[in-house]
Amino acid sequence: MSFKIPISVLVIIHTPELQILLLERARHPGLWQSVTGSQETGENLIDTARREVAEETGILASAADFRPWNLTNNFRITLTPERFAPGTRYNREHVFDLCVPRVSVVTLAADEHLAYRWLPWREAAAACFSWSNRDAILMLGLEKSSAADN
Repeated sequence: MSFKIPISVLVIIHTPELQILLLERARHPGLWQSVTGSQETGENLIDTARREVAEETGILASAADFRPWNLTNNFRITLTPERFAPGTRYNREHVFDLCVPRVSVVTLAADEHLAYRWLPWREAAAACFSWSNRDAILMLGLEKSSAADN
């Protein structure tokens, strides 16, 4: 068995109006999140983000479409520790966002997700089970709201 690398991406997919795409985890029904996924050997972070978005939603985007936040979250691995090498306890998550033109139908990876929904940013943040996902959505919403006020 090959183990997952404990370096991942979190990609907040949103519209210009801040409708946020959330996905329900197949292995943990009732838990909602943005696109996430582990880096593969030899892959840079943008390529990880592009691959995970394509695999989990069917959305094809160029590297230039992703905005890296230069924000890294470190968190304890709790949901799937068996997928990492023995003794691996923490994951380093790199945050990106991807603005899409409008709310649209997405194609889910059936082995990873049960459902999807688009929610206004505050509702999306409240629906996330992960603190890092919630905080990223709140930061995006506040950033876009303050930019609109100026």
